[in-house]
Amino acid sequence: MSQQENIIPSQDSGTQTNTESAEELDTEKEAKAFYVTVCKRLMDINNWQQYAGKATASFQLTDKSGKEVKRDPQKGDHLKIDIPGPGSVSGQGFDWVQIEAIEKDQDEKTQWTAMRVRPATSPLNEKEDVAHFFSDDTTSTFMVRQEGKQVIAGVYGRNEKPNTNTETTIDKIRNTAIATGAITGFSKIQWKSLVNGLVKKE
Repeated sequence: MSQQENIIPSQDSGTQTNTESAEELDTEKEAKAFYVTVCKRLMDINNWQQYAGKATASFQLTDKSGKEVKRDPQKGDHLKIDIPGPGSVSGQGFDWVQIEAIEKDQDEKTQWTAMRVRPATSPLNEKEDVAHFFSDDTTSTFMVRQEGKQVIAGVYGRNEKPNTNTETTIDKIRNTAIATGAITGFSKIQWKSLVNGLVKKE
């Protein structure tokens, strides 16, 4: 359990969010098999919108240089995010995060897989501004775990604060407005839709 906690940073400032959805299977054996399925969905970043629903943000996995890729994510990759509403100027219309950790572990009773991302600059230009409505103090940790007959998907936001350290006034206004909305409910709806979709039995 301590390793699970290690991949989720401590909450020091701003706000934190915990969003989970669980599916209970008939047997532990079925839960272990379903866990594998849900982990594959977690790593299928390009199809997150398909799991979450059309009204949610779309996600595209890219490599370190911003080139779109179709494969499992790796540490150092970026996620290019198209959220509903106005895009970031520094991100050329997109919000960007970088994957800083992917970990998995198991013991006799549980197993888990997690990926942590942090707001980042766009790899497609030379702007130094973080291209995201949250500051780079913020992290989001996506986790799937199996505990007995249950499979749980969760998103854990830590140190969520608006990104106002930008060159353009447009981005400052945009980031403050969207981050405030995210803190008060937008991201909760987004992540709840995603975790529900990840653990949905077909």
